[in-house]
Amino acid sequence: MILRVRYWPVLVALLGIPLLCVALIPLRGHVENTNIALILVVAVVAVALSAHRLAAALAALSAAFWFDFFFTVPFNSPTIASGEDALTAGLLLVVGLVVGELSVWALHQRDEASRGRTDVGRIHKAAELMARGESSGRLVAAVADELRDLLFLRDCRFDAGPGDPLLPRIEGDGSVRWGDLEWGTDTLGLPSKGVVLEVSGNGLPAGSFTLIPTPGVPVGRDRLVVAIALADQVGATFSGTSRT
Repeated sequence: MILRVRYWPVLVALLGIPLLCVALIPLRGHVENTNIALILVVAVVAVALSAHRLAAALAALSAAFWFDFFFTVPFNSPTIASGEDALTAGLLLVVGLVVGELSVWALHQRDEASRGRTDVGRIHKAAELMARGESSGRLVAAVADELRDLLFLRDCRFDAGPGDPLLPRIEGDGSVRWGDLEWGTDTLGLPSKGVVLEVSGNGLPAGSFTLIPTPGVPVGRDRLVVAIALADQVGATFSGTSRT
């Protein structure tokens, strides 16, 4: 399922664009090549809306090549006899790459803004539970659920102790350290054996979450900073109430 979601835009770029060009062949000689190129730019933008940068670039390259192959003289050949057609093909490639990149960038910005609102909502939800005077056990369970979703975890448990000393730790700046080694969560994901997220209240240890990740799923430092903020809500509760 993950492969299907990640790579269908690439298949569309590699197969959909040439199929579209074949469908446009009956218009050859009846419609200006510049208009054909504009149709292909729209197709490139449609692929770019998947926010898949590789697919957007492949779509632009594919559109330029198949435009050259099917719509420039000599037909059905990668050569171009007309300087005007060569210019159109070159502009199609450049415009396709630029528009595709801009579309991917805009969608990433939108997704980041949406995720930022979601992350603030997570912290606000935990703060509301604390303000309503919910038990520490209820807050721990709610924060554990948020951590599972936020960090793509397979499991998350809370312990009253400091956590397994052999496991890596999430530091206060959002980095993950395993002894002297800083783990590259942006590319590697969280260490598969688990990670400890310590909880403290009034500067004193109040317990720890043990996070069991989904192997190989990247986790940005910004997500880990949100996880720390959620753990701080639990620590704030324990600083004023007894553990349950």
